[in-house]
Amino acid sequence: MRSVQVTTWFLEMTDPGRLAAAPSADGELEFRQVELPSPEFSRALYAGVGSDWFWIDRLSWSWARWHEWLSRPGFEVWVPYVRGTPAGYIELEHTDDDAVEIVAFGLLPAFIGRGIGTRSLDFALRRAWSRGPRRVWVHTCSLDGPAALRTYQGRGLEIYDEQIDQVALPDERLQPWPGADRPPP
Repeated sequence: MRSVQVTTWFLEMTDPGRLAAAPSADGELEFRQVELPSPEFSRALYAGVGSDWFWIDRLSWSWARWHEWLSRPGFEVWVPYVRGTPAGYIELEHTDDDAVEIVAFGLLPAFIGRGIGTRSLDFALRRAWSRGPRRVWVHTCSLDGPAALRTYQGRGLEIYDEQIDQVALPDERLQPWPGADRPPP
């Protein structure tokens, strides 16, 4: 393990009127809610989306822990599909303090750089606001993709807090599964 300094930015939107104009439509992109908790599917998306960005917190979870996570009241998972292929995922949680958190958001590597992230975030924000919260919020960090913070801000989210921590990371680059040997981003 190695120790690195990581900056985390907390962003929020307190007025749906701050949401940027919707991006142009993509006829090959559709969003579907994952209505049945599926630990296997969610873990595969988490590993596939997050391996390049050192998402390690949930990798050791058991099937039961994943099921518990996905079955919580007010929790939703949405998947953007491109021509029938899952392109990433979105987790939304309506919390007790009348907020919606974008808990997880990301794309599989093959879909980055094609405008799908902006369209998916726009979908996530509009879905979050449809639940009638007083605010929508998300956090990102310096380990995330290079366009993450800019994309959040471009949709109308604003930084309200910043935190710097030392974080222990694996010495080796992560892979979505052992032996994947996927090329680096």
